[in-house]
Amino acid sequence: MGVCVVTAACLYVPQLAVLVGRRELVVRVHECAGLALPVPVLLGLASRAFRADLRFLNRFGPHDRMWLRAALVRDKRRSSRPAGKFNAGQKIYAAWIAGAALVMLGTGLMMWFTHLAPLVWRTSATFVHDWLALTIGVVLAGHIGMALGDPEARRGLRTGSVSREWAKREHPLWRP
Repeated sequence: MGVCVVTAACLYVPQLAVLVGRRELVVRVHECAGLALPVPVLLGLASRAFRADLRFLNRFGPHDRMWLRAALVRDKRRSSRPAGKFNAGQKIYAAWIAGAALVMLGTGLMMWFTHLAPLVWRTSATFVHDWLALTIGVVLAGHIGMALGDPEARRGLRTGSVSREWAKREHPLWRP
C-alpha cells in the first residue's frame, strides 16, 4: 500500500514527478505494487490466527454501536467506549480499505488493459481511481495520525503484542 501511495504521488504531484523522473519506471512499479496488493491477504488466509482476526473484524455487535456513539459525541471516558480486540473504528476502517483496494485494483486493471473496455469505461475508471486514491491518501494519513498518538499501539504494530494494562484499558472486552 505504501509503495502504491508513494508512486501515485510521484505520478500526480508535478514537483515530485520532476524530482524523481523516470515516469515509465514509476508507472511499472505502481502497477506491480497494485497487482501485489492482495497477495499478503491471500497468503494470510493460510494462518488460523489471521482468519480468526478476520472473523473479529467482520462482526459488529452492540458494544461497537456504543463505541461509535461515544466516539461521535467525543466522549473521552474509556468506560463509554467498550471494544473487543478491534474497536468499531478499526472495523469500519478495515472494511472500507478492503473495499477501496478492490475498487482500485479493478479500475487499475481497466486502465491498464485498454483494449478490453470502451473509452467511456476507461475514462470513468480513471476518474474513480484518481478520486478514490485521493480519498485513500486522506484516510491513510488520518489512520497514521491516530497511530502516532498512541505509542503502545505503534509498538503493537511493530512487535505484534501490547501490554496487558493497555489492552485492558483500550479494549476491555478483548479476551486474548
